[in-house]
Amino acid sequence: MQEFAFELALAAHLEADGEAIVSRQLGTAVRGRRIMDLVLVDPGPKFAERAAITPDRIPTPAIESDVGTGRFRYWKDAFDRHPDHAESIVERAVDLGFFERERRRGRTYVRQTARYPEDWFGRLVGVENKPDLARPGDLQTQLQKDVSLGLLDAVVLATESYVTGAHLNRIPEEVGVWRFDPESGDREVLREPTPLSPDEPGIDIVEERTARTDVEVVSAAEKARYRRRVAERAYGKGWRTYELPACAESEAGERFGTACLPFCRWKGRLVDAASECGPDCAGFAAAEAPDVDLVAERDRRQPWDPDPEGRQRRQSGLDRFLD
Repeated sequence: MQEFAFELALAAHLEADGEAIVSRQLGTAVRGRRIMDLVLVDPGPKFAERAAITPDRIPTPAIESDVGTGRFRYWKDAFDRHPDHAESIVERAVDLGFFERERRRGRTYVRQTARYPEDWFGRLVGVENKPDLARPGDLQTQLQKDVSLGLLDAVVLATESYVTGAHLNRIPEEVGVWRFDPESGDREVLREPTPLSPDEPGIDIVEERTARTDVEVVSAAEKARYRRRVAERAYGKGWRTYELPACAESEAGERFGTACLPFCRWKGRLVDAASECGPDCAGFAAAEAPDVDLVAERDRRQPWDPDPEGRQRRQSGLDRFLD
């Protein structure tokens, strides 16, 4: 199975199997570059308070600003950054319902509508998908980055392949291993992950060259900041960030109780409309894409509120998926 279809099937399975927020394709490096296929965010003790604020990602600069829930503050005094950037953050936070503002003698003042609950999330688990271990690519290097940095609480490799001892020996011993059948949903835990150390400093691999590897030490405080950023992005993004093909062969498929998946009758499998579908496909027949509500499906399947009581729901564009 192609990695995209494997990823969607596993996301649907994990969503049905627990209470975690499931998201896909998130950056999990601090100084370097690393995109994790799936991230699971366990709800923390104040999850409900976070869900009551907004269904979208709250920008880090808004959370870290000097804007509080008490008195209104002049917006320029609340940010340690260029006014143009600060102004865009204020607009975004107001749009989300995280800030409210008022005008006084021609000046804008802002305050938070609710106190941000720092402990709204618990464990962060990353899942690297590699359905075919015969084509591992940079798998070993990628997983070593995750272990060295320790930003997440645990990291797992998910595969459809038969896993041998040689395979296990080639990946860091801290990484857990699942064998997952995307057709049946059977998931076998071959090795439990060893907990990493997000509360301690880590090593981020910034750049690898033939003769040298550049690394940087990341403090525990900086890791905590980026963990919140990952959790926020996961909450706002989810994993249904795909499109259904505009083709007569397209239908909203179902896996593990989750509907609205991009299934192609002609190929007989899930497809990535962005890369696989269109006039170049021999089975393509132009038609309207299936009418689905991905927001409603996520609301049905995850502990996530698309329209918190007392908050104005915003119809998000592409910016909800940007960092």
